[in-house]
Amino acid sequence: MRKILLFILAIAIAAPLAGCGGGRSMAPVSGTRLMLDTFCTITIYGENAQALLSEALDICEEYEALFSITKEGSDVWRINHAEGVPVAVAPQTADIIDAGLGYGDFSDGMFDITIGRVSRLWGFGADTSVPQGDELSAAVSTVGYRQVMVAEGMIQLGNPGAWIDLGAIAKGYIAGQIAEFLRERGVRGAVIDLGGDVAIVGERPDGNPWRLGVRKPFGEPNELLGVVETGEASVVTSGVYERQFEENGVLYHHILDPNTGMPAQTDVVSATVVTTTGAAGDVLSTITLLIGSEAAPSLLSKSPDFIGAVLVLNSGETMQIGKINFEAFD
Repeated sequence: MRKILLFILAIAIAAPLAGCGGGRSMAPVSGTRLMLDTFCTITIYGENAQALLSEALDICEEYEALFSITKEGSDVWRINHAEGVPVAVAPQTADIIDAGLGYGDFSDGMFDITIGRVSRLWGFGADTSVPQGDELSAAVSTVGYRQVMVAEGMIQLGNPGAWIDLGAIAKGYIAGQIAEFLRERGVRGAVIDLGGDVAIVGERPDGNPWRLGVRKPFGEPNELLGVVETGEASVVTSGVYERQFEENGVLYHHILDPNTGMPAQTDVVSATVVTTTGAAGDVLSTITLLIGSEAAPSLLSKSPDFIGAVLVLNSGETMQIGKINFEAFD
C-alpha cells in the first residue's frame, strides 16, 4: 500500500478493564496479523469476542485480496493489467473506487486514485531513488480520476496505461467495514488498528473516553506528541516522515502530488483527523498534507464526516481545526 500511516498507540487498551455488568470480566481479546503491509491489530470487549476476532481479521484479509495493487489476481491488479478493457469486480471494490472518485471531486483532483503508475515508480522501498524526469512525466500523464468508469459492477480505465492505487483510502475503508461488522454482531466496545488507521466501536467499558496517542513527527518511534480523546469515531494520522528517504541532501516522502508526481510541498508535516467514517479519515488526512494549513480548514469543514483535526506544521507549531479533544505533551 502506498500510504503507511503514522504510529498511533491505543493507550486505552493497554490493560484489561473490569466491566460493570454484574461483575462480568470485560478483559479484551486481541489479535494481530501482518496484512496490508503493516501489523493489523483488533481488540474486542464483551461476549463472543474470540470468535468475532477471528472473523474480523479474516474480513481484513479478504479486503486485502481485493484491493491490493501488488497481489496478482486482486481486483485492482486485474483492472490495472486489463489495458482499458472493462473488468468485473466485487461489490466492495466497486464501492471503494466509487468513494475514491467522489473524493476526487471533493478535493478538486488533489486526491486521485489513478496515481498508481506514479506511486509504483517511486516505490519507497529499500532501494528507492528519485525517478528520472521522462519516466515521471510519462507516469503523471496517466493520472486522472475522471477517466475511471464504474457501471453495474464493472470498472474501466479510459487510459489503458493508467493504474489505480487505493493505498490512501483502503485501510480506513476496511477499518470502517470491520467496525460495522462488529456493531452488527452486538459488540459495544472495540478498537480496530490497521497500521495507524484506527476505528473505534462503542464505548470503553469503564465509561471513560478512548485515549489514542499520536506520534511526534521526526521523534523517536515511541515518542508521543500528545493524546486524542474520543468516543466512537475514526482517528487517522498521516505524515511526511514515515516513508521517506534522503538523496543529495533533500528529503523525499510518500505523500505525492498527483499534478507533479513529486512529494507534496506544504507547511503540514502531520495531520491527525477524527471523522465518523474510516474512509473519510484516511482520505482527509492525506488531502490535508497535500493542500496545506491555509486551505485545510475550509475544505475539511465541507465534509459531512469531519469532526476535528490537529496539524503539526513544519515550524513545529500545532494547529487545531473543528471539534477535537487533543492533549499536547510538553
